[in-house]
Amino acid sequence: MPSDKDNDNSVVVIGAGFSGLSCACHLAKKGYTVTLLEKNDQAGGRARIHRDKGFTWDMGPSWYWMPDVFEQFFNAFGRKVSDYYQLQRLDPSYRVKFKDGFIDIPAKMEELEALFESIEPRSAKKLQSFLKQAKYKYNVGVKKLIYKPSRSLTEFINIKLLLGLLKMDVFASVSRHVRKHFKDERLIQLMEFPILFLGATAENTPALYSLMNYADLSLGTWYPKGGMNLVVKGMVKLANELGIEVKLNEEVKSFTFNQKRIVSVTTKENEYNCGTVVAAADYHHIDQHLLPEEFRNYSKKYWDSRTLAPSSLLFYLGIDKRLPNLKHHTLFFDEDFGLHAREIYETPKWPSKPLLYLSATSQTDDTVAPKGMENLVVLIPVAPGIEDSQETRERYFDTTMDKLEKYVGENIRDHIVSKKSYAHKNFIEDYHSFKGNAYGLANTLRQTAILKPSLKNKHLDNLYYTGQLTVPGPGVPPSLISGEVVAKQVAKDFPIFT
Repeated sequence: MPSDKDNDNSVVVIGAGFSGLSCACHLAKKGYTVTLLEKNDQAGGRARIHRDKGFTWDMGPSWYWMPDVFEQFFNAFGRKVSDYYQLQRLDPSYRVKFKDGFIDIPAKMEELEALFESIEPRSAKKLQSFLKQAKYKYNVGVKKLIYKPSRSLTEFINIKLLLGLLKMDVFASVSRHVRKHFKDERLIQLMEFPILFLGATAENTPALYSLMNYADLSLGTWYPKGGMNLVVKGMVKLANELGIEVKLNEEVKSFTFNQKRIVSVTTKENEYNCGTVVAAADYHHIDQHLLPEEFRNYSKKYWDSRTLAPSSLLFYLGIDKRLPNLKHHTLFFDEDFGLHAREIYETPKWPSKPLLYLSATSQTDDTVAPKGMENLVVLIPVAPGIEDSQETRERYFDTTMDKLEKYVGENIRDHIVSKKSYAHKNFIEDYHSFKGNAYGLANTLRQTAILKPSLKNKHLDNLYYTGQLTVPGPGVPPSLISGEVVAKQVAKDFPIFT
């Protein structure tokens, strides 16, 4: 059995997604020897890329929000975002298609206020008030709350923080908060839309998360030139600069234990001795499938009772011509928003009248598709844990094409030169994703802060968890923060051994 005595400063991080890369970099900066193990043949987790016939698609995250969090990450290492990739602010930020038309969301605040006023009289001032509150929540929530490890209530016993929490609308819902300000259904849907990134309905999400509206409408929607995977490549480059070994095609299969410690991690190919382990892979998979029962944090019943964020049915399409009426991001809110939400969260089933999101990065970036062609990603949010078959995928593909062809006013089907679908089975196969979810654990009130799965194993002294199923929650910026928070906990519990 490998000895654990000579490896106190060595850390094995499992999973090279955003949280794993972030954690690995922060640990390396603190002086730990870090080995980063990745199951797939690319780093990035869900932010991998798919290439075919001259097209390049971001497979996962496509929205770049909260640019300050990315900047803060690189600043921690004496770098800046522009050292690794270039950002472009999108204007319009995105388009929203309703039943009776569409609106483009301008980047400039005065234009946004004018748009609101044109839709609902006197709503410009209400927007100003709403965003002022949202900015406060953002500054308290992002700068103070979500950088906490949430291992104990005592972390939140701070007079200034408690006073701040009183102003954060923790016990009201986003839905109620939005409707206090706006009456027009289009504006309500627009203001509730960012909550989709948090994995719950607006009725079940604390109004604290209206901070996402500040991220959306005030901080803006950006695009890393070349695609979201450029962020991953930047983080991998930083990891290499910090001396981290990033090992691809190394799926973790088991652990070796010595009493209450993991002393080695075994993959298909190799065995790695370690002083500490950080699991940035799917929490549920590690907890329920790789750990023996006596070392599991939670029971099967516990996991089955969690409210998960949605899964997704995605289509990656290469089109051999340019299409009219496209924007970089388009949200189709042309069906019953509430019905689709209920069919995700309350009566899980494939949606009867799906909403969808269309990404057309070729509208902004001429490197992602051959000249004169379009790179499209279509995403339909769907319930996790439902049956995923090729027949179902094709049925929704036909529905989607009917909608898109009507929207652009041209034939698309006959011009598809590359097509790939992706849903539950793929999320499970590629990421061991719990019930095939795409985003993680929903940010409901009962799954916030200390009520999320703990970032520390309760039975093993040296096993930690980071990523979208623990604090602070789903999304790319929270994943970056999650990695930093866990690195600080490792350093606190296991200071550098000399």
